[in-house]
Amino acid sequence: MSGFLKIAGNLSDWNVYRKAVIISDVTELFIRRAFREPTRTVDQMRQAARSCKQNIVEGISDATVSVEICLKLLGVARGSVRELLEDYGDYLRQNGLETWHYDDARTDATRKYCIENDDPAAFTAKCRERSDETVANIMITQIRQMDAMLASVMKRVESDFIAQGGIKEAMSSARRKSRGY
Repeated sequence: MSGFLKIAGNLSDWNVYRKAVIISDVTELFIRRAFREPTRTVDQMRQAARSCKQNIVEGISDATVSVEICLKLLGVARGSVRELLEDYGDYLRQNGLETWHYDDARTDATRKYCIENDDPAAFTAKCRERSDETVANIMITQIRQMDAMLASVMKRVESDFIAQGGIKEAMSSARRKSRGY
């Protein structure tokens, strides 16, 4: 007899999780370099990056028993990463730095690099070699990809729920099957 619980495996195998680790690690690198003193923005950026990663972990783990909680937490992760996107944009604008346009060659090269690379240590090492302006623009590109990835994961959770139902349906089905109905 097969069980009805869908236990999430090792999250480090999930691309969306690895991208969240990159966002968290590079944001920490960035705020330590770009801000000379602790500010509310530093706290907000650190918490938004952490919240994105942690809510992905909790949301995927909670999907075992509640699709609703999973979707809520993934939504919180998405909101947090969007907040972080605003902070990077604010940093560039408020410091008179250039924000790369969507069709800029640098954005295109960054987009391709972000798609192909999801090793947090290697990504962070590359960012250490770049200026704060460049790192902020890289993160804007990475965060936009994360936003799209989270939307995709949420749609997949929705599709799975529509096709297979939730835990109550799975529990009832498993119980009926065990009784021979």
